[in-house]
Amino acid sequence: MPARWHPCHAADAVAHILSIWLLGDGKPGHENQALGLAEALARLRPCAIERISVAGKRGLLSRLGAALRAGAGLPKPELIIAAGHATHPALLWLAHKHRVPSIVLMRPSLPVRWFDLCIAPAHDFNNAPAAANVLTTMGALNRVLADPSAPRHGGLMLVGGPSATHGWDEAGLLDALARISGEASGGPWQLTDSRRTPPGLLAQVRQQVPAVAVFPHAETSGDWLPRGLARAAEVWVTEDSVSMVYEALSSGARVGLLPVPRTKQDTRVLRGLGRLIDEGWVTPYERWCQTRCLAAPPHPLQEATRCAQAILTRLPPARPTGWKRPI
Repeated sequence: MPARWHPCHAADAVAHILSIWLLGDGKPGHENQALGLAEALARLRPCAIERISVAGKRGLLSRLGAALRAGAGLPKPELIIAAGHATHPALLWLAHKHRVPSIVLMRPSLPVRWFDLCIAPAHDFNNAPAAANVLTTMGALNRVLADPSAPRHGGLMLVGGPSATHGWDEAGLLDALARISGEASGGPWQLTDSRRTPPGLLAQVRQQVPAVAVFPHAETSGDWLPRGLARAAEVWVTEDSVSMVYEALSSGARVGLLPVPRTKQDTRVLRGLGRLIDEGWVTPYERWCQTRCLAAPPHPLQEATRCAQAILTRLPPARPTGWKRPI
């Protein structure tokens, strides 16, 4: 167990408000992961969450300076969480300065042993046995929370775009959207895009698939997607959008994979998707065409909650003194 962690006493945990700093780089995907973990911690015990950003800063010294200035007037942290390579040096510096645990999300570019805890998808480590300071997850953490008691109706379509592993076939995608919205039982349908979605697609959806209501991501709030996922009975996600696949699974909805061409055939991300298919978590479009049925996932993913529980078992009962950073 890393030097900063100690068993937490339940009575102290109830009485004490945990001070958390979130260190971000301004990228929505990274911010979403850190906030998802912080919100999961706050559901388990009282927390005070402060956000620090190095967004727009270039170079090590500029990012360190921005992080130090942003934290100068904040209450002392007891835990610092960061996601994104740009945040890693500042995370280590702030953790050393305040003698508190550092938690990095996703596999860092710096040595993993430099951080007190690394939380990352299992495919980041090729599903190899994890080190003592590594907690592996099914996919990236997110803010989506399943509500088994909430009624579900309608369907949600989440569209990505060309990526390192996938190309783009707009005609094929439009055909799939039209077929699903016309033949599936999960409507009414809503669709949103992402930063990678090619320009013009939403206009084509409005023209060729009028049964689908379009909500551009640039015109929706940060809570629109989590709320939509919590209500939807079915969610279809383009295969390139791995983070949105795991968000959909976290909601407890039935999840289908929309077809986009693969430019690579054997990557850690695609192997992870293959496991989801093999284990019945998601249904590929080709299989749906044969059965007209989306399989229900084994259970809603609750990875942020699971990781928050693991963190709280390691935290000290009160703010420690005299900690030294292991080198």
